[in-house]
Amino acid sequence: MGGNCCADLEERIAELEATTAKKGNRRVSLKLSGWVAEQIVYWDDGVESNVYMTGLGTAFASNFNFTGEAKITEDVSAGYVLHVEVITNDVYTTNQNRPRGPGLTGSANSLQLLYSYWYLKSERLGKLSVGLQSPADDNAIVSLDQSGSLVAAYWVAYDVFGFNVRGNFAPGNSMIWGNAVSCRGWGGGPGDCDGLPRDVVRYDSPAYGGFSFSASWGEDDAWAIAARHFNTLGDWKVNAIATYGETMDSAHGAPWNGKLKYTQAGLYLQNMPTGLFAIGGFGHLDQSQTPNAMNNPSTNTYYVKAGLRRTWTELGATIPYGEYLLGTDGAMMLNDNGTPLNVADDVSWVVDGSKAQFWGVGVVQEIDAAAMSMWLRYRNHSVDVPGVNTKDMQTFAFGAFINF
Repeated sequence: MGGNCCADLEERIAELEATTAKKGNRRVSLKLSGWVAEQIVYWDDGVESNVYMTGLGTAFASNFNFTGEAKITEDVSAGYVLHVEVITNDVYTTNQNRPRGPGLTGSANSLQLLYSYWYLKSERLGKLSVGLQSPADDNAIVSLDQSGSLVAAYWVAYDVFGFNVRGNFAPGNSMIWGNAVSCRGWGGGPGDCDGLPRDVVRYDSPAYGGFSFSASWGEDDAWAIAARHFNTLGDWKVNAIATYGETMDSAHGAPWNGKLKYTQAGLYLQNMPTGLFAIGGFGHLDQSQTPNAMNNPSTNTYYVKAGLRRTWTELGATIPYGEYLLGTDGAMMLNDNGTPLNVADDVSWVVDGSKAQFWGVGVVQEIDAAAMSMWLRYRNHSVDVPGVNTKDMQTFAFGAFINF
């Protein structure tokens, strides 16, 4: 080997580090980012109690992201997103009999792909994305929240989603807390229906005066639209959103030869001098005017959270909050048809006259020097089903996530 071999090798390594993909004189950047998030959860379902250690579930799970972009013209760029989740123990699939919950791929301690899409973006014309990604109405209310408390509190039954509701149900009948206000298989619950990434074509407009528009379409005529407004008016942050989506995909909860329709609206206000904030969300899920053999009613979900964001120490902002959720006509019952080990013949229906309430309090502490947030929270869950006496469920959770 020549005497300059090491210098040549070092030069080549430096070149690869600076440019990970290259064609001609056009370069595609590569950025690695993500976070690690874990928590300790104490739960009491009125009959049994225990302590689990879990991740935060899909969309908030520990993850790593590969993103990149390349300039095509002065205004147009192309890019990609690969978002891979690390599922140690999925909080959405744990229950009384399963302390280690699998992810969407079917096992704990696994990797699962959340996003994989490419895009073309113009500052003047907007952004077109193709691939596995959020539909236009996914994370609608969640996207408004700039309080710093989002990781601890939002309108989904996170810590108890897969847990069975305790009560004197008729033989063969059962219910999980994620279905106390059900999205009927369309993701999320009680809020954020249409809350899972799927293969779609999506368009996002540029923002004009704080206003922007999104639309998406996927297989089985699943489509959604969203209108947003993010702005600062004097001392106030004002964020608002309205969405509408439909699906005919029976694998995502739509009735056979029918459709599910979901409408959302939300508003976030924050007074910047005082740090006072509040967020409200509304969701309406409907399968009317479509085949509805079980006479499932329309479901309404209401959510409000309020708190204070103040920096009292050098660590970072401290964010105490309180939250309340109400869902009406949304409890979904399951009957095993006399064969509890065979899910293929299970029958489900939504109970008219049912009501669920979640309320909680907590505090989030940001640690700026470590790009970290820690939280402590309490939540009480209750559901009223005509003819059934149910027990409340309570949870305490302590957790943290750290960005990289």
